[in-house]
Amino acid sequence: MLHPIHNFSNLGDENAFAVLARANQLADQGRDIINLGIGQPDFKTPPHIVKAAITALEAGEHGYTPAIGIPALRDVVASEINGRYGASISPDQVMIMPGGKVTMYMAISMFGTEGVDILYPDPGFPIYRSMIEFTGARPVPVPLREENGFAFSADELLSLITPKTRLIILNSPSNPTGGVTPRSEIDKLARGLADWPDVAILSDEIYSRMTFDGLEHQSLTAYPDLQDRLILLDGWSKTYAMTGWRLGYSVWPKSLFDHARKLAVNSYSCVNSAAQFAGIAALTGPQDATEAMMAEFDTRRRAVVDALNGLPNVSCVMPKGAFYAFPNISATGFKAKDLASRLLEEAGVATIGGPDFGVHGEGYIRLSYANSLENILAAVERIGDFLCQNRP
Repeated sequence: MLHPIHNFSNLGDENAFAVLARANQLADQGRDIINLGIGQPDFKTPPHIVKAAITALEAGEHGYTPAIGIPALRDVVASEINGRYGASISPDQVMIMPGGKVTMYMAISMFGTEGVDILYPDPGFPIYRSMIEFTGARPVPVPLREENGFAFSADELLSLITPKTRLIILNSPSNPTGGVTPRSEIDKLARGLADWPDVAILSDEIYSRMTFDGLEHQSLTAYPDLQDRLILLDGWSKTYAMTGWRLGYSVWPKSLFDHARKLAVNSYSCVNSAAQFAGIAALTGPQDATEAMMAEFDTRRRAVVDALNGLPNVSCVMPKGAFYAFPNISATGFKAKDLASRLLEEAGVATIGGPDFGVHGEGYIRLSYANSLENILAAVERIGDFLCQNRP
């Protein structure tokens, strides 16, 4: 029997895709399933973006591109970041990626090894911990607490840093909670990190354009003192409903950029050429489709939270970003993953149990409101009926 050298048993999974597969399987069997599990917009990519890709293909853009992305797109990304945040990013720091996870993979691989610590948000995107453990590093969860609106506490995060810490992963707006960390906490973190100059930062800002209630996203790129150790992750998947295009970008400190370039050359060579032209159209073209999508998400956000708070023994804080609600179900007596499983199998509602996002996720389930308002309200009604008729 063949055995790989690396310990692949340490490599985790993303259960949202397993739930999606099971939901589809049940639907194929004729079951009426409402899917609030998968984290992708239920909108189509705006037509002008699709047209840009078609035009590029018709113009013969069929070949390899530079591993770091086409220059025109890198220029547009740098201008976008600098214009939004008052940053001073050079296009030479921008790398176009096939989605967001590759940036996580590269950054965690660069700093993760046995004997070092990597801090990550918990509850948080499951790939963070999965990749940390794969490298042999010790994962150190930074709790995101309901009483703080699922924002991180700068004081608590700074208290977890030790001489063994090599990387901190941040994510705001957050998956799975929809929490947005306020500027005051990010300011405090930036000041505190001055005492730890050898600690790198991976800031996952993939939901940067998805904030509500007048909140402005506070990017780590706006802090000049952090630029020599900041890795930014962002992209098109969520904002422009382009999950299947596999198009993202990252910004690297100049000292790390060539390492990332070599990893690209050694793995995926380059990003799909036509998708990159679509990326230019997305950032430079009309934003009305994105604004309409966000207005609809806002309507759904308020509706789902109101409906959840009307259920027995369920409470839900109002998320400030992304398109997730993270209700507290601990008073129902159910364990979160057991409840999520039974809701799918018995009530026909796909959700994700909080522990799939970390040790601090117990007592919660994640609902994606990237579905129609009608389906969302019907799903919450089904959850309520299930809770009234069943006990753990």
